[in-house]
Amino acid sequence: MKDTKGGTLSPEEKRLIYELSGDLGASARPFKELGQKLGLPEEQILETIRSLINKGYLRRFGATLRHQLSGFTANAMVAWKVEEARVDEAGQALASFKEVTHCYHRPGVPGWPYNLYTMIHGSSEEDCRALAESMSRAADITEYELLFSHEEHKKTSMRYFE
Repeated sequence: MKDTKGGTLSPEEKRLIYELSGDLGASARPFKELGQKLGLPEEQILETIRSLINKGYLRRFGATLRHQLSGFTANAMVAWKVEEARVDEAGQALASFKEVTHCYHRPGVPGWPYNLYTMIHGSSEEDCRALAESMSRAADITEYELLFSHEEHKKTSMRYFE
């Protein structure tokens, strides 16, 4: 993998990216623990992370909330039909809602004209329907479908450079 300046990732950087794509320890010093696992000082781990961010390889760190245990028991993928000329504008409007965790533009296909997708979360299917209606008004989109999740079969983070 090359960065925008024409460099390549070192084996050490690849090893760190692999470890970062898994779970970090829930401790006060997770990067110190990671350094111990990799045989590197904490400051070297942090400096390599800063470098990977500056080169554009890392964008952010996130936490995963077990939403079902937190009262968010319903979620839906909302498929929106948006004119291609309005996709960016509509995507920004939809993504501005705090209940939206994902927002993607994908090409429509014959028989399925939807091209913008958001994942929304609520405490019930009714909450999700009301939220989608509010989002519809805010983004001026009238055609959409809610696809509710009923069972999760797999949810993992991508592991790079295994």
